[in-house]
Amino acid sequence: MAKASGTPARRNSTAAVQPTPVRANSEAASAQTPAQTPANTLPPAPMGMATLQTLRLGCKLFVKKDGEWRKAEILQFQQRHSGMHYYVHYSEFNKRLDEWVPADRLDLSREVEWPRLETTKKKTGVGKVGSTDSPAPGKARPGKAQPGKAQKRPAARNRRQSELPGTPMAETPTIERQDSMGDGLEPPETPAAFDDDMMDIDQDDAGHRDVPEVFSKEQEIEKLRTSGSMTQSAHEVARVKNFDRMQIGKFEVEPWYFSPYPVELTMYDMIFVCEFCLSYYGSRKQYERHRHKCTLQHPPGNEIYRDGKVSFFEIDGRKQRTWCRNLCLLSKCFLDHKTLYYDVDPFLFYVMTERDEYGCHVIGYFSKEKESAEGYNVACILTLPQYQRHGWGRLLIAFSYLLSKSEGKQGSPEKPLSDLGLLSYRAYWSDLLIDLLLSGTAPTETTIDEIASKTSMTTNDVVHTLQTLNMLKYYKGQHIICLTDAVVQQHEKQSKKRKREVMDDCLQWKPPVFTAAQLRFGY
Repeated sequence: MAKASGTPARRNSTAAVQPTPVRANSEAASAQTPAQTPANTLPPAPMGMATLQTLRLGCKLFVKKDGEWRKAEILQFQQRHSGMHYYVHYSEFNKRLDEWVPADRLDLSREVEWPRLETTKKKTGVGKVGSTDSPAPGKARPGKAQPGKAQKRPAARNRRQSELPGTPMAETPTIERQDSMGDGLEPPETPAAFDDDMMDIDQDDAGHRDVPEVFSKEQEIEKLRTSGSMTQSAHEVARVKNFDRMQIGKFEVEPWYFSPYPVELTMYDMIFVCEFCLSYYGSRKQYERHRHKCTLQHPPGNEIYRDGKVSFFEIDGRKQRTWCRNLCLLSKCFLDHKTLYYDVDPFLFYVMTERDEYGCHVIGYFSKEKESAEGYNVACILTLPQYQRHGWGRLLIAFSYLLSKSEGKQGSPEKPLSDLGLLSYRAYWSDLLIDLLLSGTAPTETTIDEIASKTSMTTNDVVHTLQTLNMLKYYKGQHIICLTDAVVQQHEKQSKKRKREVMDDCLQWKPPVFTAAQLRFGY
């Protein structure tokens, strides 16, 4: 009996041990899981020591910038009079900070990250023979194009995304969130919130790898925020700055982008630009000889505004082609999306200057089409970097609307706006609308058209600004404009920082009238 009673106990203990092999199998299966690396996972980049002779494009190494070692990628080489220079892009930095550096700023004492070899094969619409994911005969693989047939995208991807958070939409005059305006100088987390009018972006399927790289609207805006580039052309993005520094008068400035100056100037580390005639030279001696001969002390146009030391000059691009072309070349150093350098005949240039005992020094300018079918009052606007963050950009914008007011028209800047341009215009539009609502001149019941006529802004810009400030509300069956305490306090804080204002009585100007013959710009 004792043995019989012990047998079932041993049998039970054996049964309790049975799950052990199952547990071991699961551990073995889990151990094999990490080995199954996804096909699209990139292998780690090869590392190794390098010399100046073995460096090549795409290498990532540490470069000295502002006294600190920062990781950067080599994008281009160039042999100059002073030696070999390397064009680098700093990781996690804006594209504007890309620069040419000499060899002594490269840290070759540490390992260099070499570029990955191109091992990916060209993708076609036919699956591999014997592969587990090959499509059945007569069926196309998802995301692949069948040979000889036009590829069709799903309707959901082909549908245009017409609304973004914070963009002006006439059908939905209220928004759910409020953008942080700040002081108009520091960009918010997403500095470019464009609608279809603000940003002309081609919609395409970003999932296809067998077509050129295309982005959706959200991806494109994020790309603009991180890259600092407004151009939509990959060829333009690939163009690097052709020189490091430029001296404009007493200021030494670093250009931000490529500008099509003559090729021979790219061999110099710094070019010299005359601050009055805007002529450019490669050597300091040439520049000094020119300064002794140059007699120009102000932009070659009519002075239409003077307030103390600040003056505005109106210049016809057809009458002063050389000066206006030099101005466009200079502005291209700081505007990546500017494409016109030499065709200046259809434009009027309004140049803001500051006067001293030596002459009128150029601070910034904006150009304007002589005949704009879309009603734009600004085609291109720029404040030179040495004068930025001093209120000059706001003065330029205010002067453009003063001209529109004198013409009896409503104006708006040409789109697309750059990231800094959009922030400047948003700040100006906000101040203008809040000043109007707080001044008491606006009636209790008003319309968007009435506000637009008083401010010379377009209705789209008025709606866009009200939506950005979260001031448009729907209350008891009607739309109202609500000024919150936070908006008023922020406005009062910004008003104390204003340094300059445009005075209407200082303008001596009549809108120019052009004949049909003067508006022909053929060559």
